[in-house]
Amino acid sequence: MADDVAYYRQCRENYLKPPEMPLRRNTPIRWSCPYDCGLCPDHEQHSCVSLVEVTDACNLRCPICYAESGPERQHHRSMSMIESMLDAIIANEGEADVVQISGGEPTIHPEFFAILDAAKKRPIRHLMVNTNGIRIARDEAFAQRLASYKPLFEIYLQFDSLQAQPLELLRGGDLRDIRMKAIERLNELDISTTLVVTLQRGVNDGEIGAIIDFALKQRCVRGITLQPVQSAGRLDGYDDGAHRLTLSEVRRRILEQSPLFAPEDLVPVPCHPDSLCMGYALKSGDGAIPLTSMIGRNALLDGSRNTIVFENEPGVRNAFVQLFSTALGAESQPEKLKDLLCCLPRVSGDLRYGDIFRLLIVEFIDAQSFDLRSVKKTCVHIVHPDGRLIPFDTYNLFYRDDLEEKRLAPLRAWAER
Repeated sequence: MADDVAYYRQCRENYLKPPEMPLRRNTPIRWSCPYDCGLCPDHEQHSCVSLVEVTDACNLRCPICYAESGPERQHHRSMSMIESMLDAIIANEGEADVVQISGGEPTIHPEFFAILDAAKKRPIRHLMVNTNGIRIARDEAFAQRLASYKPLFEIYLQFDSLQAQPLELLRGGDLRDIRMKAIERLNELDISTTLVVTLQRGVNDGEIGAIIDFALKQRCVRGITLQPVQSAGRLDGYDDGAHRLTLSEVRRRILEQSPLFAPEDLVPVPCHPDSLCMGYALKSGDGAIPLTSMIGRNALLDGSRNTIVFENEPGVRNAFVQLFSTALGAESQPEKLKDLLCCLPRVSGDLRYGDIFRLLIVEFIDAQSFDLRSVKKTCVHIVHPDGRLIPFDTYNLFYRDDLEEKRLAPLRAWAER
């Protein structure tokens, strides 16, 4: 679960926020958690991030894929089904915080731009596309059309390593040229981008500092998401103990490998502190200045909705405004803030999204780390084709493809007895 007692206690004692519920529930409680996912009335968190998987097909066949996608799976979901999945999110949320168009590889869906148009017509605060970047790298016109969906649009780009061997192990090929060409295009068009790093112990966990340094030099990059591999899909049942990483281990590697963040700058995300950790910084040239400890815990707990994208939350933005307001006077600020105001005297409350650098650790629960109390707090949800919103963690364990019939049917029968 964790290897850092102090941080684990901090999650429990200082950063656990009261739950924020969806507008509606999708399934009744019949067999108890986790056998009623939908979301059922026993679930204690709304959808901070909602994934819509538009296809099972992919132009890669990654050894670590939790969805077991690949070129052999040529099933694209219809526009009518995708629209009904988007409608299910809005019915639950009213206004969705973050919606990710995902797959498989969503950019190869024959109606990809129609999908983005359908999402843009709905009340969604932030739209993302989860992609391996191949089509962005190879198709300039495609990338230019993506730029037309700005603002409030972001690319969630697979970016596991700067070296060949880890990419061979994790993705089945040396994709460095593809990644760099995609980044080049995204920089040219200034399309907001998050680099998504799937981590495996002994494979690429020694590169975190280098990836942070690389990301800070890219105009388009707004942040990095670090995800330890989940034992699901092609890794289902795989756990020899040698390749697992907990959230607290990833956090420690950040602190060891990068001078950017201090321990107080990497804090639990209050809606689900067990599985989410974040840090914010202000971009400055090719570097950055950490912000999380400056805005304070109360801004995260009291001044915002339960979300994992805080930069547009009023309470947090107000904290940034106060932080950067030269009217406060440098004498009233901590030493670190004095230095910041001296270096950036013209900064005010008018912060652009491109000025902020976000670091997020997302640890998905699997069979080896299963914690029922924590599962009920998960806020990253996948829309099932039938309209149920199911936690990412339990979806990959019990609800994807034929798993509900194969794994849950016997358990439900046992529960009925």
